Amino acid sequence: MCGIVGMVASGEVGQDLYDGLTMLQHRGQDAAGMVTCDSGHLVMVKGEGLVRDVFHAQDMLRLKGREGIGHVRYPTAGCSGPDEAQPFYVNSPFGICLAHNGNLINAHALKDSLFLEDRRHINTQSDSELLLNVLAQELDRASRGRIGLTVEDCVAAVAALHGRCCGAYSAVALVVGFGLIAFRDPHGIRPLVWGRRGDAVMVASETVALDCLGFGDVRPIAPGEVLVVSNAGVAQSIQVVPARSWSPDVFEYVYLARPDSVLDGVSVHEARIHMGRFLAEKILRCGQQAGIDVVIPVPDTSQPCAVELARTLGVPYREGFIKNRYIGRTFIMPGQKVRSRSVRHKLNPIISEFRNRHVLLVDDSIVRGTTSKEIIRMAYQAGASEVSFASAAPPVRFPDLYGIDLPCSEELVAHGRTDEEIAQALGAARLFYQDLPDLHRAILESNPALGPLEDACFSGHYITGIPDPAYLRTLAQARSDTARAQWPQQGAAAAADQSSATAEVLADAIHS
Repeated sequence: MCGIVGMVASGEVGQDLYDGLTMLQHRGQDAAGMVTCDSGHLVMVKGEGLVRDVFHAQDMLRLKGREGIGHVRYPTAGCSGPDEAQPFYVNSPFGICLAHNGNLINAHALKDSLFLEDRRHINTQSDSELLLNVLAQELDRASRGRIGLTVEDCVAAVAALHGRCCGAYSAVALVVGFGLIAFRDPHGIRPLVWGRRGDAVMVASETVALDCLGFGDVRPIAPGEVLVVSNAGVAQSIQVVPARSWSPDVFEYVYLARPDSVLDGVSVHEARIHMGRFLAEKILRCGQQAGIDVVIPVPDTSQPCAVELARTLGVPYREGFIKNRYIGRTFIMPGQKVRSRSVRHKLNPIISEFRNRHVLLVDDSIVRGTTSKEIIRMAYQAGASEVSFASAAPPVRFPDLYGIDLPCSEELVAHGRTDEEIAQALGAARLFYQDLPDLHRAILESNPALGPLEDACFSGHYITGIPDPAYLRTLAQARSDTARAQWPQQGAAAAADQSSATAEVLADAIHS
């Protein structure tokens, strides 16, 4: 869950890249970076924090050039700190920088092969550095020592990369003296789009970045497709390997993406409206709508769902929480106490909307349950007579392997519990989950050509297959709350010292 941009134009690209990154800030608040190329000279600026905090006026003056890429980072398991900020750079061949969104599930094997076979050293815990080095090695092989690249070289290199890398990856690379290479894994798990504005070509994680900068002819890069943009602005899209499926991650539509984006032909806003309608129809089928006085969303992603749910139920919709927009997304924060405190700082109830009412709260999903439990408690403290809770998504029972840092299974509130037990754990009078087929239907109504959708955090069925148990153990250790709490001090090294209990729970849950 990172955001990437890339651009080639006849004029300076720095400001457009900056603006594009601000449009994708919701995809990552841990770090940001940008690199531009000016007459063969690369200028890179990156660091921890928001886009506005990383880039200053003097930095923008230095970021000269007619081609460049940028990245906003969200920290994944065990990895946080300035060394993990992107783009990454390797000097051979030609000089290549890369920005990546996703996660490779064969990272351990790749790291070994890059060292033993290709003599390439990996200096960070980031699988994005692995992806860059695989691309660099394959470009070197494809060009066979020639000075300069061809489009055919790029096609051959990305095809070979698809054969070596497994997992989710949408990426854009800047090659000095050549231009941009943008590609997407053969399942299309993470989003990537491109468009034109006059002679300029831009690539981004979501359409909102292109829309707001005046780009048109916007379309997705298909699974297994590569977009090659020369430094003269000539763009060619080539299907380098057959798409294994067109399987965007459903969590993009539930939570990650901005509502004004269109991902793989599906309006995120419309998909969330459909989620609200289908969830309301489930409540009506069960006859559970009686007594609900008001529907209140947990801002912001659940609002379209809540509006349509209230309309379908025939119940008033009200805004009952005021959100402090300067608090980050709480589900990635380390430790239950920190997350609970952050919820209190993030949301404040409007007492008059709760007093003496049976309130149906609507949120996009329930992960650990920490946020949901705290919000329900706040509603009761604000005077609600009864609080029910509805989730636009099904129960999250399994970790995500493709770039969303959901916790290990034992820290998911739905893992090993029935809906009734979850409601009791949260303190809700009633609990309504979206059915998984209805979530699929909400997305596919706009584009039936997609599928099968990647829904592993709900179903446990991973579109690329299950990785080796050693990877799962490492992932579970890194994602435990104990490991998260030590990120600032020890980063990934802390995760390696955790007990294997969490890892066994994860491996058993996925393989069962």
